[in-house]
Amino acid sequence: MKLHEYQSKLIFSRYGVPIPKGRVATTAAEARAIANELGGRVVIKSQVLVGGRGKAGGIRLAKDPHEAEEIATQILGMEIKGLPVRKVLVDEAASISQEIYLGITNDRAARKPVMMVSAEGGVEIEEVARKSPEKIIRVHIDPLLGLRDYQARDIAVMIDLPREHWKTFNQVAHGLWRAYLECDATLAEINPLVITTDNRMLALDGKMLLDDNALFRHADLAELRDLDIEAPAEIEARKYGLSFIKLDGNIGCMVNGAGLAMTTMDIIKLFGGEPANFLDIGGGAGAEKVAAALRLILSDPNVKAVLFNVFGGITRCDEVARGILVAMQDVKPNVPMVIRLVGTNAQEGRQLLANANMITAETLADAAQKAVAAAKGA
Repeated sequence: MKLHEYQSKLIFSRYGVPIPKGRVATTAAEARAIANELGGRVVIKSQVLVGGRGKAGGIRLAKDPHEAEEIATQILGMEIKGLPVRKVLVDEAASISQEIYLGITNDRAARKPVMMVSAEGGVEIEEVARKSPEKIIRVHIDPLLGLRDYQARDIAVMIDLPREHWKTFNQVAHGLWRAYLECDATLAEINPLVITTDNRMLALDGKMLLDDNALFRHADLAELRDLDIEAPAEIEARKYGLSFIKLDGNIGCMVNGAGLAMTTMDIIKLFGGEPANFLDIGGGAGAEKVAAALRLILSDPNVKAVLFNVFGGITRCDEVARGILVAMQDVKPNVPMVIRLVGTNAQEGRQLLANANMITAETLADAAQKAVAAAKGA
């Protein structure tokens, strides 16, 4: 789950990371009032969950409250990469002396979090990695010990940070680590972390990605989700605890188990078809959940056939069959449906579906071939 800049920086500030004074505005009048409170010279920053805001004109400097209102009016009426700007962050303007990149993410190869730092802040870290990889310092953090003071000091030395800023940098690095750890983040990033001309260290921008699988531990953070970047079907799927991702193909897939779902998609492609979605109904899915899943699949007008591949272990095949029948009564689909039921109560499930005018298959290869043929002939 992505957080907006203002949300990320507020979290950082709770962990001792210094951020500029500022507030969020949803109207131009609010932006003017905030600029007036901050003394006039401010930065108006669009709050949308895409990169390239500055290049799109979504980040601009205002020299006084009147100009802040004018700029906010323009930015609040924008769309950036298809996303509407509903809020702007009005921050005090800072005179920058030095820019630093500071971030923490997961290093899957090392099986540890890694802190990445570069003296080349203010630009995309991917650009630095591509052009000058030697300028990125990587320090792995033992998850049991956390970030150590000596590691933060070593980083400060390696980026030639003036000694007078070591103490504040140590505070920022530890604050970022605690925010990353305690919020179950997969990325916590400050770009840029700046030293101002009046010798302050500030996190001018912030970014956090949270692990969706850990949100049950963070009800307060789950409420920060921005639905503008999500497909309506994926929002609906979350209500029922379904793992659903819309794709560009025309064969809808309903499968229990993420690995089996990936295999099903691969074998559809092997036989010349294209999956319309990834959908894992999970273990123990009841009739209501299965019905919701089928409604999601059939809400896509591109779907020309549906393939059910259910291996009954925890999930009972008869429960899946009942869910399919409930959804068919509700949605009244007009596309061919291919079903493969194997495992717990598979025979009972097949009997329930015997009169439902569905195409049955014994093996996954057979099911995939029939689904591809059905989609082409739909």
